[in-house]
Amino acid sequence: MNPLTDTPLDAAATIETRDLVILGSGCSGLTAAIYAGRSNLKPLVLEGHEPGGQLSITTLVENFPGWPEGIQGPELIENMKKQATRFGAELRMAHLTGADFSSRPIKLMVGKDIIHTRTLIIASGASARWLNLPSEQALIGHGVSSCATCDGFFFSGHEIAVIGGGDSAMEEALFLTRFATKVTLINRSENFRASKIMLDRAIAHPNIEFLPNTTVEEVIGVEEKEVKGLRVKNRTTGVETILKVSAMFLGIGHEPNAKAFKGIIDLDEDGYIVAKDDVYTTLNGQVVPGVFACGDIKDRRYRQAITAAGSGCMAALEVEKYLEEHGR
Repeated sequence: MNPLTDTPLDAAATIETRDLVILGSGCSGLTAAIYAGRSNLKPLVLEGHEPGGQLSITTLVENFPGWPEGIQGPELIENMKKQATRFGAELRMAHLTGADFSSRPIKLMVGKDIIHTRTLIIASGASARWLNLPSEQALIGHGVSSCATCDGFFFSGHEIAVIGGGDSAMEEALFLTRFATKVTLINRSENFRASKIMLDRAIAHPNIEFLPNTTVEEVIGVEEKEVKGLRVKNRTTGVETILKVSAMFLGIGHEPNAKAFKGIIDLDEDGYIVAKDDVYTTLNGQVVPGVFACGDIKDRRYRQAITAAGSGCMAALEVEKYLEEHGR
């Protein structure tokens, strides 16, 4: 029987045991793999549904220490993968379908196979919410972004649009006024979900203009491979117009990739992992032994490559300490 689902176990299923499994191959997961690999733990990294994380869809990264001229996001991730495998990490394209933390070793269901592991680092990140327009998806990294801190500088002296009506959108818009000559906040409703203080700050800023009750129908510039403008629609009148901007930033939030852990570790109201002392997972407030979290899966505030890498380092060091304490 499958110990996770109580269904007959396929004869072709395999069972293996590891000291450490890392879920996710973004900045936090790969940093954890580098540290764990150097400690001779031979970590298994399951890449999941979004290999490389947010950096895999980022173009030039200029704020990661050690790259004075900047580095392309995918290249940075590829370098980290090479560094992790050099120290003995194994990367595997696989997606977690279930987990059982109630006994030791921890049981992970990966397709039809079962992996037993003495420790687990959850580094599966948080995926940006998109409008899911074909033109938007085609221009991610070419003027369409979900991170003002990462990409705002590249549009200095240009007009920019921010999509959303909550605090995230207000924060993005206010930050982008450092670079843009004008920021247009586009919200599909007349009402804004942002807190009063954040909304008042945005309203008071002379370089922010509001476009409520409006949806984006198309991002213009796919053929040129750069954003030339947005085709927007007034939801009341149905009238469509062209808004000339050089970039579109999404401020509609992120979706933490932690649904598989609902009910077996503590998640907050938005689905982010609650981490005690930065990396320890809990259930009903009590630490879950051997299960750690790092990166954007538990960080709703900073969401930067360098902070993700730092928490990956911390998680790996805690794993090493935990295994030593348990005779490994």
